[in-house]
Order: sequence, then C-alpha cells, then structure tokens
Amino acid sequence: MNTVVRPERRTRLLATGAASVTVVLWASAFVSIRSAGAAYSPGALALGRLLAGALTLGVICLVRREGLPPRSAWRGIAVSGVLWFGFYMVALNWGEQEVDAGTAALVVNIGPLLIALLGARFLGDRLPPRLLAGMAVSFAGAVTVGLSMSGGGGASLFGVVLCLLAAVAYAGGVVAQKPALGRAGALQVTTFGCLVGAVTCLPFAGQLVGDAADAPLSATLNMVYLGVFPTALAFTTWAYALARTTAGRMGATTYAVPSLVVLMSWLFLGEVPGVLTLAGGALCLAGVAVSRSGGPAGPAAAPRVRPRARPGEAEAEVEAPS
Repeated sequence: MNTVVRPERRTRLLATGAASVTVVLWASAFVSIRSAGAAYSPGALALGRLLAGALTLGVICLVRREGLPPRSAWRGIAVSGVLWFGFYMVALNWGEQEVDAGTAALVVNIGPLLIALLGARFLGDRLPPRLLAGMAVSFAGAVTVGLSMSGGGGASLFGVVLCLLAAVAYAGGVVAQKPALGRAGALQVTTFGCLVGAVTCLPFAGQLVGDAADAPLSATLNMVYLGVFPTALAFTTWAYALARTTAGRMGATTYAVPSLVVLMSWLFLGEVPGVLTLAGGALCLAGVAVSRSGGPAGPAAAPRVRPRARPGEAEAEVEAPS
C-alpha cells in the first residue's frame, strides 16, 4: 500500500512530553502552596488560583478563537470542574494545614490507584501487568517518601480525612474528564473546567479579598504563579496527554511528583533530604518508568489506515490513535 506513515511513536513522545511538563509544574506547586498557604486560607487560595488560571486560559482561548465545547462534553467538564478543580484544591490546601507534608503526600498518592481502578470499571481501560507492577513500585516509593518526611506523628485524623477526600475527588475528576476529551479539545476542557471550579469556590470570595489585603506580595505572587503555570498550563498539558493514553497510565505518571518535590525543596527551600527520602524518590521514578514502558496502553492501539489515494489525489496517511 502506497501510504505516508505518521509514526505512532511521535504521538507517544508528544504525550510523554506533555505529561512531563505537567509533573514538573505540579511538583513546583507544592513549594508555592507552602509559601502562599501561610497568608491565604484554603478556600481563598483555591479561588485565587482558579481565577488566575481561568483568566489566563480565557485570553488564550480568545486569541485562538476557541468556541464553546459541544454539549456532549459538558457533563464531563462540569463533574471534573467541581471535583478536581474545585473540591480537590480546597480539601488539599486545608489538609496540608492539618498534617505534615509527608502524611499528605502519602494519603493523596492513593489517587493514582483509584484512577486505575475507576478507569477499568467505567472507561474500559486495561490494567496490563507492567502498569500494575509500576504502580506498586511507585506507591512503595511514595510511602517511603511520606514516612521519611513525616513530622513525627503530628497528623490529625481530620487532616488525614481531608487528604483522603482530596484523593477521591482527584480520581473522580480525572475519570470524568477522560470522555470529555474525546468530544472537545484539551484547551476547551481545561478552560471550562477551571471556570466551573472557580464558580464552585465563589463562596470564598470574601475570604480572598480579606486575605489579599493583608498578605505579603510574595504570597500573592505565589498564588498567581499557581494559577498561571500549575493550573492553566499544567492542566492543559495533562488533558492533552490524557486524551492520548489511558487514565491509569496517566495517574501512574504522577507518582514522579513526590521525588521532584523533594528535589525542589532541596534546591529552593534548603531542606536537605535524607537517605530514606532519596531512596523513596528513586523508587517513585523507577515505578513510573516501568508503568510507561512497553506498547500503547490505550483501548484502540492499532493504527487506522485510510484507503490508498486515487491517481491525482493526495496520498493517504496512517493515523496513530489519539
């Protein structure tokens, strides 16, 4: 067959690159939250972050002349907006004020396991042995990092429950977002999901105004950074990658976040990690490498081939699944 082949490998590399951008920016968010959270209450910080993100995404949509998502995508956008952009951010901000960073990281890292299970149940995602093995290794690494960073048992039950609720909301939001990405673009899904999250957090508007009046400039700049980069940019690159792989594999990728948080805390906050922390971070990265190795994990991995072009027509392409 006379065809011009568009390699599936290129699609996988682009998705991997987008996922890597997401992981790095989400890891940087933990450093910024630590700074901004000292001056802003959990709900106010979430609302300020979402407003900054929605404004950034709105400008990009206007420049690119993106229209409204189709009606069939709105259910997934609304559910992910309420759960992931709204509830998750408030619960995580609140939980990190009640428990130490290690405990929070340990509990929230239940999320990728829930994503894999929910994806298999509701999206028909496969759970190949490599993915399960990689998640097991990464989870062991996350537990090691969490225990090594623990503040010595000062975690409250309420804080643990908040982090657990954040993990559940995160998983539910990802699984709800996946079908919407089959009907609308990554930028559309992210923009309107962020808007839904901002509307969900509007009850905290009074707190945001009050906190902003007293907050130091550094805390406010960190909040804006959270909105522009870990939210607007990172959630868009996440959606791009999620549209091209399974929810379980994307969830497993986020296990790289704890190891990067350790590195960034070392570089920017002067928090020198111990040997156990470094070992846990290495396990996280090793598990991610295992879970993303091998062939495509999507339900439709075979290429779609168009018929051979007739004389005088442009040659057909072999399209990689997206």
